[in-house]
Amino acid sequence: MHELDTSGLRCPLPVLKAKKALRGLDSGELIQVRATDPAALDDFPAYCENSGNELVESRSEGAAYVFVIRKK
Repeated sequence: MHELDTSGLRCPLPVLKAKKALRGLDSGELIQVRATDPAALDDFPAYCENSGNELVESRSEGAAYVFVIRKK
């Protein structure tokens, strides 16, 4: 699984960086994104719905939010 840490970045940068990272992945591959911006809780589900990628998991780890996305 690929990992991307966007801690400290504000909306829309976490989603934009994830989108860029997903471009380099093959269909079916997973990426785990760590974010600290509370807006990410809304942004990542909306991004996945609009892009067709699958939000496999969304969870909190302390002050961070972790999203696991499967590339379509």
